[in-house]
Amino acid sequence: MRKERSRVILAALALPLTLALALTAGCGAGDSADRDANDNKAPEVPKTATGSLEQLASQAECEPNIQTDAAELRQANCATGDGKYVLATFATDRGQREWINEAKDYGGSYLVGRRWVAVGDAKVVAALRGRLGGTVETGSSHHSGGSGTGENEGHSGHHMS
Repeated sequence: MRKERSRVILAALALPLTLALALTAGCGAGDSADRDANDNKAPEVPKTATGSLEQLASQAECEPNIQTDAAELRQANCATGDGKYVLATFATDRGQREWINEAKDYGGSYLVGRRWVAVGDAKVVAALRGRLGGTVETGSSHHSGGSGTGENEGHSGHHMS
């Protein structure tokens, strides 16, 4: 029963983040997390940060806009000069890994630390890595197959005007 409840909670909490990811990740191909915008080698990566959502946000130079404040997961939207991203902290390592595994189906770049993750486009994640450390993981492509009609070409969730 508890396992079912955890899956329901994870599924319910993953939806707002995946929607935020779709809005912030953009449509471009992923850049290497080890390169900056000018294709230069990225700076040295610091030791992986630890702490509460607020402590991590402070290290990332973000004023967190808290969206979810649950025992299992805390989640905030952040915006810095580098761009927008979502920062989430987890009560357990297992809960974090289950959440990441499900969320990666939606694509995007994930900066992963111990019981926290930042989600955004590749350039934002690379910049955050210079402040928070962590490991970059990449989700599946978020491109969907077209209908074959030429109508509404693009990505699922992105509607062309």
